[in-house]
Amino acid sequence: MGSDPYFPANGDPRFRVHRYELALDYRPGPNRLSGTARLNAIAGRGALAEFQLNLADFRIGRIRVDGKAPHYTHRGGKLRVRPAKPIRAGAAFTVEVHWAGNPKPVNSPWGGIGWEELEDGALVASQPVGAPSWFPCNDRPADKASYQISVTTPSAYVVVAGGRLLTRTTKASTTTWVYEQAAPTSSYLVGLSIGKYQTVLLGDPGLGGVPQTGHLPADLLAEFSRDFARQPAMMELFEELFGPYPFGEYAVVVTEEELDVPVEAQGLSLFGANHVDGARGSERLIAHELAHQWFGNSVSIADWRHIWLNEGFAKYAEWLWSERSGGRTTQQLAAVAHRKLSGRPQDLVLGDPGRKLMFDDRLYERGGLTLHAVRCATGDTAFFRMLRGWAALHRGGAVSSAAFVAHVARYAAEPLDDLFGAWLHTAKLPPLPVLTAPLPARPSYPPTNADSV
Repeated sequence: MGSDPYFPANGDPRFRVHRYELALDYRPGPNRLSGTARLNAIAGRGALAEFQLNLADFRIGRIRVDGKAPHYTHRGGKLRVRPAKPIRAGAAFTVEVHWAGNPKPVNSPWGGIGWEELEDGALVASQPVGAPSWFPCNDRPADKASYQISVTTPSAYVVVAGGRLLTRTTKASTTTWVYEQAAPTSSYLVGLSIGKYQTVLLGDPGLGGVPQTGHLPADLLAEFSRDFARQPAMMELFEELFGPYPFGEYAVVVTEEELDVPVEAQGLSLFGANHVDGARGSERLIAHELAHQWFGNSVSIADWRHIWLNEGFAKYAEWLWSERSGGRTTQQLAAVAHRKLSGRPQDLVLGDPGRKLMFDDRLYERGGLTLHAVRCATGDTAFFRMLRGWAALHRGGAVSSAAFVAHVARYAAEPLDDLFGAWLHTAKLPPLPVLTAPLPARPSYPPTNADSV
C-alpha cells in the first residue's frame, strides 16, 4: 500500500507501527509539552536504510533505534531517521524519541488542526493530519496500532484519553494519568483532552454493557444531563443495527469553549459548549459521533479517498436514530438531503472527492443517500445483515470503497454495479432512492424535542 494520494507527505508505507507508548508532561499555563515516545514497529518487504516519522516543530532531545543513536534530520514536519545499520525486511524494531516545546495546531487546507490550547487546558482534534502536532507518528489512517498514553499535569486538571484508565497517581502538585487503548487505532484518532471537568456516568451499563462517561464543566451539568440522556438508547440501537460496540468503553468530553463541529476519536468524542443547550438541539451530532466508533474508528479507511465510508455511514446513522426515536423517517430525511444536493453544484465524485472536497457537506449527505440507495435495493433484512457483517469482518482493520462494493454484492439478490457506478463514480446526482417497505411506525424511544413530527 503506497502513500496517501491526498497527503503524500504524511506517513511512510515502508513500515508499520503496532504499538506506541507515550509519556507526556504538560503544563497548561506556559503551554509546555515534553514527551518520550517508544514505537514498536515492523519493516515492510524491503530493508529500511532510512524511514520517516511525522512530527511538528519541537526540539528533539534524543532518538534511538534499537537502542543505538541514528543519523536524523527534522525539517518541515518530517523526522527522517537513518539507523546505524539498515533494518532487515520484515524485522521488528523499536524507535525512541524525546521531544519538547510549545504544541500548536499544524497547518492544513482547513486551518490549524491538532493540539489546541484552550483558555484553561487543551484538546486534540487531529482529523485528518493533526497527530504530528503532539507526538511522532507514522501518520496514515491505515497504519493502526495500540496505544498506552501517560500524561502528567497539575492536579487541578482532569486528563481524558480514548481507552481504559489504568492508573491515576498523585505526587505533590501533579497527577499522572495512564490510559490503555488496546484496539488498533489510527494516529489521527488518538484523542486527548485536559481540563477542569466534572465526571458523570451516563446510564447504568449493567453486566456486559458499555460503560459511558461524560466529562464536562460543572456549570453545564443540567443541560448536559438532558442533551445526552438518550445516548445509552443510541448505543442500544446501534448495537442492534451494527453489531456489538467495538471498544471497551465510550467517553464524551464537553469543553468550555465553542467548537465548529464535534470531533470523534477512538472511544471518545469531543463537543463544544455550543453543542449543549438543554433542548437536545445537537442530538443528531451525538448520534453521528457515536456511530463513528463503528464506522471510521473500528473500521477505518485505507486512505482519505474513501472518507465517505466514515461520514456517509455516520450521516445515515443520524437518520436511523431519528426514525427509531419518533422523528422524521430515513425516507423523509433522504428526501431533504436529495433536495439540498439538487440545488448545489454537481461536481463531487463521492468515491474520490479530492482533498479540496473531502469535508464538503455534500459528501456527508450523498454518502448517506448512497447507503439509503443500497438499503432500498436490498431490503432491510439483507441491508442490516450486510452492515453487521461489514463491522464484524473488518473490525480493527482498514477498508476501501471497492471492498465495500464487493461486500454488498454478497448480500444483494442482483448485481448493483449500476447503482454504485452512479452514486460513487459519477458527479451527477442520481434520482432519489425510495424505500418501498419502511420500518413499522413503532418508535422504540420517546420523540426528541428538536426533531419530532
